[in-house]
Order: sequence, then C-alpha cells, then structure tokens
Amino acid sequence: MDSLELLLRLVRIPSPNPPGDTIAIADFIARQMRAIGCQVRQPAPAQKSYARNTIATLGRGEPRIMLHAHIDTVPIAKAEAENWSVDPYAGDVRDGALYGKGSIDDKAVLASMMLTMMEAAQQEQLNGTLLLVAAAEEETGGQLGTKWLADKGHLPVCDFIIVGEQTGNKVATAHKGVLRATIQTTGKSVHATNPDRGINAIVAMSKIIGALDHYHQDLSRLIHPVVGLPTCNVGVIAGGSTANAVPDTCVIRLDRRMIPGEAPEAVIAELRTVLDSVDLNGATVNMGDIVYSRWYESGLSTEYAKTFMACVREELDDEPGPIGYLPGSDAKHLMDVARGDMIIFGPGSYEVAHAADEHVRLEDYETTTAILKDFVRRTLYAD
Repeated sequence: MDSLELLLRLVRIPSPNPPGDTIAIADFIARQMRAIGCQVRQPAPAQKSYARNTIATLGRGEPRIMLHAHIDTVPIAKAEAENWSVDPYAGDVRDGALYGKGSIDDKAVLASMMLTMMEAAQQEQLNGTLLLVAAAEEETGGQLGTKWLADKGHLPVCDFIIVGEQTGNKVATAHKGVLRATIQTTGKSVHATNPDRGINAIVAMSKIIGALDHYHQDLSRLIHPVVGLPTCNVGVIAGGSTANAVPDTCVIRLDRRMIPGEAPEAVIAELRTVLDSVDLNGATVNMGDIVYSRWYESGLSTEYAKTFMACVREELDDEPGPIGYLPGSDAKHLMDVARGDMIIFGPGSYEVAHAADEHVRLEDYETTTAILKDFVRRTLYAD
C-alpha cells in the first residue's frame, strides 16, 4: 500500500466525535500493524468500549520513541455540510491536495507515522523500541483516549515523543492550557414600569464583563516566548426573559487561556478577585462549572530533539523552530510519560481543520513522512 492509498483508506473511515466510535479505524490500523510484525494492543475503557485505541510496538528495550496521533475527528455540522465541495469521506485529490474530513486533523500525520513503522519493520533489528499510539477521543478532551491510556498504565515512559498535529512541519514545543467557567449574577425581578425597585442582573453582569475585559488587557504584561499571551474571553451570555421585566439572572461563560507556568488554582483566585472588585449594587455573583486542561511545554535539550531538529532543517532547508501550537493537543496528557523531550509536529495548518473542504497538501504530507523516517533511521536503526 503506497502513501496515497494509505491516507485515502484512513479518510474513508469516518470517525466523528461525538459520537466517538473509533472501532473501525482502530481495527484498520491494528490490521496494518499486525501485518508488518508489530505487537498490537487495543485497550478501551470498559464503560465506553467504542472509544478503541491501538498501540503498536516494534523492537524492545531502550530507548523508547513514541509516535502519537489521534484517530477521531470533529463531526460535520449541518451548516458545514452544505459548504463542502466534495464528499467529505471520499478522499478526492485535486490540485495537489487530498480533501476529506480528518485529512489534516489528524489522519495525514497518522499515515506518515504508520509508513514510518512500516519501513522500520523491514529492519532486522532496532536499537530500542518504536511505538505507534493511535488514540481515541482527542477532540473532546482525551479522557477516554490518551489521558485514560496514561492513567491506566498502558503507555510506557518514553525517551522522545512526537505528537502529531498541524505545525506546518515545524517543531512546536508548547501550547496553552484552558480554563472555562460559568459566572452568574442574581438580582431581583420587578415590572419594568418602575425598574429601580428591582436589581438588574444584566446590568450587574455588564460591570463584570467590563472588569473581565480590563483583566484580559492586563494579562498582556505576561508573555511566553513561543505561545504568546494569556487571554480571557467571554464567549456566551444569556439573561432575562422579556423586555418589560427586570431580569433576575444573567449567565456568561468564559474561556481563560493559560500560558505554560500558570497554575489553574492561581487563575481561579485571580478571577475571584476580579469578581470581588465589582460593585454590583445589591446583586450577587457566583462562579462555577470550572473545568480546565493542562498546558504543555518541553525543551529541546536531548540528543533526540537535536537530531529531530536536524532532520527538519535538512528536509525543509529552513529553520525548524521552535514554535508554539495555538490549539490544544494530547501532549498535555503525556507529560508524565515523557522521560525526555516531547514535540508537536505534522503537516499543514490547523486553520483548515474543523471546516468545510478540509485538506492536506500531498507535498507537505510526503515531507512529514520523509522527516519521520529519517529521524527513526538516525536513532533506532542498527548500524
């Protein structure tokens, strides 16, 4: 199976999440890896067995190199479906690019990693262990995929980890974390003919939104060298029921992006300080529904990282980075199994993912494959 056919086969297996059923694509990967002599395991959480993962292993002993990619995609929304110019699961090729849902996020880099495993399997011996982790459920947080695999001991500690995502074939060493929360103001509802008898929850919330915007602007004093600034964004607001009544509740949902080094507990305390600083004229405020995911950061200090950077530099004839990766990734769940450095790497841009006419340029895909193969040759092939 050549590189184009492999990518076509992957794109033609739908794996939208939700619902998150990755059985078909996980089994396809498992069959391909078993056929080349890999040891294959397919763990899945008992309560959600449709979130099937595939782990394929070649070689034995140390060092251990992990190739990681996720196998789920976002679903195709109704409005998005109307804007596709091709069948999103056909894998049409035109003008040097392959179009299809998941083609760039994350099946192109997955295919590159599978091709790298296939070449490595042709060696009589490897100087260590090469693992492919094809993980479920990244698009909705990784709780049934990479996080579950790491927490349950399915993933060994590795000396170097490559997490496949869309970095334009540059090397990313950090991404932001995210904290989300719901804030509610509560007032007193009265007839709008005499609103001063009540307490307007929307007016109170407007003051909080202003304070949060000031907080967002103040965050510009902090900066990370590759991912930039932390941010605070109010993304949802709802309140009131009719124009002729003073609203007694108003709710917002906010998104606070954390740069590496920021502690979620400290960010929560900052947000509470912002809320406490606002004079609400009798209204009350509550913050809840707090959820967060970790940021990720890694160095490039090991020999494996330096070798990888050299492979990228030589293939691209350009500096490989490091750069920041603005979206999140499963790298945050792998920090405890990364004994050495961990990078995010892959073809294309996340800006064409999660949208109509998602595609990957075949030239970029082939470049990714060449870099991964070269790196494994330099680090694991026997002399």
